[in-house]
Amino acid sequence: MTDDSLRSVTIERTGTGHFTATNARGGTLSFGTGSGSDGDTDFTPVELLLAALGGCTAVDVDIATSRHAEPTRFSVAVTGNKISDELGNRMTDLAVTFSVAFADTEGAERARAILPRAVKTSHDRLCTVSRTVETGTPVTATVEDA
Repeated sequence: MTDDSLRSVTIERTGTGHFTATNARGGTLSFGTGSGSDGDTDFTPVELLLAALGGCTAVDVDIATSRHAEPTRFSVAVTGNKISDELGNRMTDLAVTFSVAFADTEGAERARAILPRAVKTSHDRLCTVSRTVETGTPVTATVEDA
């Protein structure tokens, strides 16, 4: 692996059940248990996974289609079922659904035409998040200095 391929975030505890992830560029994202208590609206780790799945493909699709026309609507719904079975807690039936519209402007017909191919190409080849989930990449968890 090269330094160009490494991706990382650091996660710091900010309170009971609350955390902040920081990327290498200094961006932050708060998340937590999503308990709903005390007005807790933080994303849960599972919701972050869903956002990453949809967000990764959304970025690819937006780049491909907005070259031709600016969308008037661009939303992505990501769903899945959290289950617990003999394999432990996990998500099943993950689905990413795009709802995209373009005004009747120059390039809009081309943007509409390439939309399905852009979604498919992102899912099948480009989106690192969904490709990683689907190929089942192992995750190693360790304790430093243990």
